[in-house]
Amino acid sequence: MCDYSLHLVSSRPAEVGEKLVSIRFKGGTHGFAAVNDPAVAVCLLPGTEVAFEKEIQFNESWSFFHGHKEAGTVARFRQINMEKPHTHHDALELADGRTVLVHSLREGQHATVLQLPSSQQTTGDVPSQAVKTTVDLETQALAQPTLHATADALFR
Repeated sequence: MCDYSLHLVSSRPAEVGEKLVSIRFKGGTHGFAAVNDPAVAVCLLPGTEVAFEKEIQFNESWSFFHGHKEAGTVARFRQINMEKPHTHHDALELADGRTVLVHSLREGQHATVLQLPSSQQTTGDVPSQAVKTTVDLETQALAQPTLHATADALFR
């Protein structure tokens, strides 16, 4: 949810519609904070979509190795290299398929949380009790149309 190096920083989960800013926290790690509370890291879940106010910009070292390509304004949050415990995991998947570490974002960029992953929607969107439905296989088979083929036509 938040990169390993942000464990010493206060954090909270992101909310839909929230305005964020890319920031460098104590210790040098880059991440997101609420525009009105830059001391608290706002953690994104994998699959969260964000829209930046302007084209996404990265630190010069990233641009040097990857060449300058337009990055667009919309990205989906991902976590990468999870098998490596002491490295940055937080990343943005760009519209063209490139994946870039959040740590390489230039500071001061503003973004809005467009949507959270569907499995993380608020409980108000989900019925309080799940309804269990079972279907008799014979009834299901009767509901399926049967196609008959002949040399000159297909018919039901």
